[in-house]
Amino acid sequence: MSAPPTNVKNPQIGSQSLPGHQEHMPTQPCNVCLPAEPSFTTAVAYKPAKKLEGKVVLISGGDSGIGRATAILCALEGAAIVINYKSEDKDAEGTLTAIRTHCGPDHPCEAHKIDVSNEKEARECVERTVAKYGRIDILFNNAGVNVGPVEDVLDVESEGWLKTFDVNIHGLYFLTKAAIPHMKPGASIINNASVSAFIGSGAHIDDASTKGAIIAFTRSLSTQILQKRGIRVNAIAPGSILTPLIETSLTEEQKKGFGKGTPMGRPGQPSEIAACVVFLASPDSSYISGSTLHPNGGEPTNA
Repeated sequence: MSAPPTNVKNPQIGSQSLPGHQEHMPTQPCNVCLPAEPSFTTAVAYKPAKKLEGKVVLISGGDSGIGRATAILCALEGAAIVINYKSEDKDAEGTLTAIRTHCGPDHPCEAHKIDVSNEKEARECVERTVAKYGRIDILFNNAGVNVGPVEDVLDVESEGWLKTFDVNIHGLYFLTKAAIPHMKPGASIINNASVSAFIGSGAHIDDASTKGAIIAFTRSLSTQILQKRGIRVNAIAPGSILTPLIETSLTEEQKKGFGKGTPMGRPGQPSEIAACVVFLASPDSSYISGSTLHPNGGEPTNA
């Protein structure tokens, strides 16, 4: 996400603790609608085309925000869905309920409560998925945390810094390492980074640092496994997106201006990022690997 103003120190500004719960957001973000034009004054429903028919998708942090929207769109495209999450039970159940609502009560979907920064738990999540479905076709590394906005690097506690790296980088690595042996040629790994990897974010220096590492990991892993295993690896770098994290990390005044500084003049919806993930997961992006998509409302980057 784009960084909020840096004149905020309290990492629990909203009524919830970070990273927040989608069920508590006063205005629910869009999961299955897309803008009819850039200003998003009108919306159209997402139109699935069975691009992921018969595929198995594993999504970390699939309980809310971008993860939830991605789970729903991938399910609409015909995939079996496995999400994992840390502690937000109601949000996780909300994702499964949404999938069943849109795709039918018998659509294959399940949620695993794990800590992705724990290598054993990450590996067991993959093993349970493979035991049930036989393989993993798409891995979306989406889970992420941060310490909240800060004014100075000296304000970042070492414990918080390490936690951000443990989840955002080490968790991504643990899931990827566990999943690759169960992925066949044509499979796809998508890593969720951020526009902050390219333009920086003083207020979220811990998060931006991990997002830069995610971009480097994506490019490096692609050079390793594309030819050897036939697995494509790409990243997305979202800009200002309406997720539960926004509800908890911004003041009411900051929320009013969130996303308005982008050329599109508005924040993005989780559905707009999920559609990018579907593209990278599907054969539509068959000649793309080691690349990054920039769904950021037109914000220029140096990539």
